[in-house]
Amino acid sequence: MKSLKVIAFDADDTLFINEPYFEETEKKFCGLMENYLSHQSLSQALFKHQIENLPLYGYGIKSYILSMIQTAIEVSDGTVSIKHIDKVLELGKELLQKPIVLLEGVEQTLQALHGNYKLVVATKGDLKDQQRKLHDSGLGEYFHHIEVMADKKELNYNKLLKRLDIEPHEFFMIGNSLRSDVLPVLNIGGYACHVPFHTTWAHELIDHEIEHDNFMK
Repeated sequence: MKSLKVIAFDADDTLFINEPYFEETEKKFCGLMENYLSHQSLSQALFKHQIENLPLYGYGIKSYILSMIQTAIEVSDGTVSIKHIDKVLELGKELLQKPIVLLEGVEQTLQALHGNYKLVVATKGDLKDQQRKLHDSGLGEYFHHIEVMADKKELNYNKLLKRLDIEPHEFFMIGNSLRSDVLPVLNIGGYACHVPFHTTWAHELIDHEIEHDNFMK
């Protein structure tokens, strides 16, 4: 750990609230489409489309909007009204304008680390949306670099380290996702810390414990 030069933070549900807004939107979507399927079945169909669409659309709210529209068309056998589609678009626009709520202790932590390490944001999602959230959060002054990543796999982290001109043992990642923020960083030889949030998107969950010398809970 003495060799650390860069500490990177995930953004969503690590710096500020995100997933609860998606859960709120999903409930509204299920309510809108409840004449076609149960809420549980609608949630399952939406999740299926989200995962299937990741290679095409990537992560973020715009991808989520397209997945909601696709789900609405599928569960209605193509009979969903333009009025319903318009309401889905409105749900997406609302999601893009949610207020930024910092998690407890975030700014104090950044203040304590700033000046001792290069601080970086390493997050997924829509570029424009993440830039807006970081701007509105007021945290931008603490960060040396902001990286909105297409994905968070070993290849993506290796590219980030090359851009930062550091070795894996000089990199420490902090985030709420074991799948995206911890495992790939450990796999390339970096350090990682899991900061759990009270709710996590199902896609980010793993089904096994992590035992690694470079892992901090």
